[in-house]
Amino acid sequence: MAEMGSKGVTAGKIASNVQKKLTRAQEKVLQKLGKADETKDEQFEQCVQNFNKQLTEGTRLQKDLRTYLASVKAMHEASKKLNECLQEVYEPDWPGRDEANKIAENNDLLWMDYHQKLVDQALLTMDTYLGQFPDIKSRIAKRGRKLVDYDSARHHYESLQTAKKKDEAKIAKAEEELIKAQKVFEEMNVDLQEELPSLWNSRVGFYVNTFQSIAGLEENFHKEMSKLNQNLNDVLVGLEKQHGSNTFTVKAQPSDNAPAKGNKSPSPPDGSPAATPEIRVNHEPEPAGGATPGATPGATLPKSPSQSSLPAVVVETFPATVNGTVEGGSGAGRLDLPPGFMFKVQAQHDYTATDTDELQLKAGDVVLVIPFQNPEEQDEGWLMGVKESDWNQHKELEKCRGVFPENFTERVP
Repeated sequence: MAEMGSKGVTAGKIASNVQKKLTRAQEKVLQKLGKADETKDEQFEQCVQNFNKQLTEGTRLQKDLRTYLASVKAMHEASKKLNECLQEVYEPDWPGRDEANKIAENNDLLWMDYHQKLVDQALLTMDTYLGQFPDIKSRIAKRGRKLVDYDSARHHYESLQTAKKKDEAKIAKAEEELIKAQKVFEEMNVDLQEELPSLWNSRVGFYVNTFQSIAGLEENFHKEMSKLNQNLNDVLVGLEKQHGSNTFTVKAQPSDNAPAKGNKSPSPPDGSPAATPEIRVNHEPEPAGGATPGATPGATLPKSPSQSSLPAVVVETFPATVNGTVEGGSGAGRLDLPPGFMFKVQAQHDYTATDTDELQLKAGDVVLVIPFQNPEEQDEGWLMGVKESDWNQHKELEKCRGVFPENFTERVP
């Protein structure tokens, strides 16, 4: 029996909610047709406009901050690999090896500390700031519904009062419902009238604190990084001084026959001065038995046949597009490319999408870059594209395209 009673209550509540939605819909139609007046509050509407603007600005700031953090992480990885390369080429018997290794360790720690502090002092604060908007947005929408209920109850009460045949019982009930609807609306309205202006004013202090934190952290980071770079420079100066007698100076002579753009340079005749780099080698005289009779330190080595030509230089060009058709190159006229295709890029780092309109990238993914449908929507540093694997599988731009940060990728032929 209890279960049946529970079901009965639930069914009754559902029916009541359906009736409320129907009444609200009818009221909105009458208001739009001008057959029923609508309660207006211009001051509150201005507060709502400010709220929406504040939410949009905050959401964009959060997105850009996440992009900034992703770039810091990418720079950390690039710096780490560069230092690992230095450690590998730095031979054990060279002076300053231990100092160079220590500098590399401190460099890695400094990047990690910088990223973590940005997360703690900027991103988490940003998330907390935006966390208050969903609840207020929901309450604004609920206030709007309660205002329609109030207007509907008011119009119903007025129509009963002006009817030719008055029903006092119905009038009394309508008045009771009007008072109840008015009370519910006013309670929500008063709370929001106080909260929205306060929230709007709080944005100034929030922006100041956020950007001060970022600026301060970046300033300290660069100061500490500058010290490490100076220390590394001192180590390398010491290495240069100790091994200065083995310094190589390589100078390539300019050529009068500059290669055409996009073509390989021709190989000049053997022994041509215009094509042979001058190589000077400063070294100590070799021990007896290994030295050439009459050789003097700092002599110019004879040119060998292998030095008779410069390495081939290739200047890459990318095909242009006209009305979605690739002009020139192996892609000319290909129908398997997306409309408006401009060029390809390859992801150099993983990128985690932070919005539904962004592409999720893994290092190595190839992306076919296409123009924005509305150029005004393109933010600086962002491109529109579709992953080549997705395009080959679906051939549908609407499902596959998205934006991605350009600095996470490199152009490929």
